[in-house]
Amino acid sequence: MKRGYDEQTSSSTYRGPSPPKSKQRVDPVGVQQYLEDESTRNLARKVADHYSARTNQTLEEREASPIIHLKKLNNWIKSVLIQLYTRKGDAVLDLACGKGGDLIKWDKARVGYYVGVDIAEGSIEDCRTRYNGDADQNQRRKKFSFPARLLCGDCYEVGLDKALEDDAPFDICSCQFAMHYSWSTEARARQALANVSALLRPGGTFIGTMPNANVIIKKLREAEGLVFGNNVYWIRFDDEHAHKKFKSSSPFGIKYKFHLEDAVDCPEWVVPFHVFKSLAEEYGLDLVFVKNAHAFVEEYLKKPEYAELMRRLGALGDGNQDQSTLSKEEWERGEPDASQKTTRGGNNGKMQISKSDILYLN
Repeated sequence: MKRGYDEQTSSSTYRGPSPPKSKQRVDPVGVQQYLEDESTRNLARKVADHYSARTNQTLEEREASPIIHLKKLNNWIKSVLIQLYTRKGDAVLDLACGKGGDLIKWDKARVGYYVGVDIAEGSIEDCRTRYNGDADQNQRRKKFSFPARLLCGDCYEVGLDKALEDDAPFDICSCQFAMHYSWSTEARARQALANVSALLRPGGTFIGTMPNANVIIKKLREAEGLVFGNNVYWIRFDDEHAHKKFKSSSPFGIKYKFHLEDAVDCPEWVVPFHVFKSLAEEYGLDLVFVKNAHAFVEEYLKKPEYAELMRRLGALGDGNQDQSTLSKEEWERGEPDASQKTTRGGNNGKMQISKSDILYLN
């Protein structure tokens, strides 16, 4: 998605490598009027605790994962998105950055500045360790080429505009496999998009990935009960959804339990994409590209540079053994329907991040 230009910032006045200074956007409908209850915060904490508890794995441990090819495929998708929409020197805001698994991708894109935000304290600490090159699997890596800053807080509950006032505007905002965690309430969904809109420069790009709601609901309705999946993943809806019908007037808070072998085991929420698109437009974000994962892979594997990247990552294996490629069960999870710029925020970023450098948001 692209952030539109403010009325006073027409495309004819946008020239040169440095974009116009981002202005704080006014929430058109007022996030604060959508109140959260304690149960919502508890669920967010449960998600945070799940990811905090997962430790960084060694290369050998990662390769032994039963879903290693799915993980590599997801990394390929994110790598392609980053290469498609990122330019040298870009300032990047990485929402729900997790343990910093995409740091190498941003480094290869030669970004100029990076800010990562995540709710899980354990994940932020692992991200700091990975950035500093202290993790076991990264000890032979060269240092990252860009300064970085890390924040620990719930970017779906807390406004980031004040904390990142001196870092903005960002050229790229990324939220990979995590935006659906904001969909537990309308307040959280709006806060997520308000943060993107407030911090992304006019003309900047918001990229992300999330589960396909149409596929999830289709599989639910085809299942005999409220659970479906295979030996790699399963999804379970609560009894309140036994009728398997969902009101268009209540698109938030449709919760399910998602289990992915060796990766995820926590609550998630259905995100009807047409509602997401409409809400994003309220915050000045215009859709420029959307595609199901299967269609995305099919399209970009036809391009030699991305096919070579897929080969190097090994997502599809070497083709010599049945077990060396993406399994049918892993592939089913996403089954579809029928130029150098002036770096901003550099004074805030560090090339070596200490624990005291992490900003904790209330």
